[in-house]
Amino acid sequence: MTATTTAPTTATPVRATGRPPARLRDWATRAPLLPALIFMIAVTQLPFVATLVISFFDWNSLYPKARHFTGVDNYRQVLTDADLRHSVWTTVLLTVAVVLVSLVLGLALALLLDRRFRGRGVVRTLLIAPFLVVPVAAALLWKHVLYNPEYGLLNGLLHYVGGPQPDWISNTPLLAVEAALVWQWTPFMMLILLAGLQSRDQQQIEAARVDGASDWQIFRHLTLPHLRRYLELGALLGSIYIVQNFDAVFTITSGGLGTANLPYTVYQSFYQAHENGLASAAGVLVVIGSIIIATFALRVVSSLFREEVSRA
Repeated sequence: MTATTTAPTTATPVRATGRPPARLRDWATRAPLLPALIFMIAVTQLPFVATLVISFFDWNSLYPKARHFTGVDNYRQVLTDADLRHSVWTTVLLTVAVVLVSLVLGLALALLLDRRFRGRGVVRTLLIAPFLVVPVAAALLWKHVLYNPEYGLLNGLLHYVGGPQPDWISNTPLLAVEAALVWQWTPFMMLILLAGLQSRDQQQIEAARVDGASDWQIFRHLTLPHLRRYLELGALLGSIYIVQNFDAVFTITSGGLGTANLPYTVYQSFYQAHENGLASAAGVLVVIGSIIIATFALRVVSSLFREEVSRA
């Protein structure tokens, strides 16, 4: 009888690589971002939480001891009060008008700048300039240099041709605000759409021309479908800003003549009526609307990035 001996099993030694654990490496790469994250939370999120809490209180700054919890009454008043509902409607009307007109004009200018001609760089710089002007300065420019009934440029041109001398702000207040915002936001739409035009497949366009397609057919069946994502992105980003716009309304009309949008109503409720709770509720609604629009904008941006990666 022979005895069989089995060799003892020994665990495979793990070589020390000298590298820290994966979790520690992840935290080491994220650590430089922590100060910026803490700063962002302190500057943006904590004030929003405070605003959200105040929105559930009946809180008038003139009578601080009389404040008390009211639940969602402030939100109910924002949605049912006639003046506040009118400001919501004005915000929607202002946003839709400015975004649509800016997109149409931006598309026309983008198509123009997509062509090669002498001085294109100078023209492009001049067309971008309105977007670089400070919003308050742009509103003052339109109010005094263009709209003033006595020495404004528009009435000066009408006087030169023998036309009428209207008071633009008094006669068409909302249109006056919309025109100033369109002037400022058309260059932004132009830049987005110009980037879309320059990312087209030129071989596909040349093939369409060889097959006898006209410029209108190329624009309708090739260019416009290609620009759909860019049009959506411009509309969403423009809407985020116009919904929150305060400068033009405050500077040109001071919220009068039916031009008070929701941000201006928040200002009135807080600084003039001293209704902190009501103003906070209206502000929260503005933020919620902006977040909804921004969510769609981020989806459009991510889809554009995916398309570019797939092409590469």
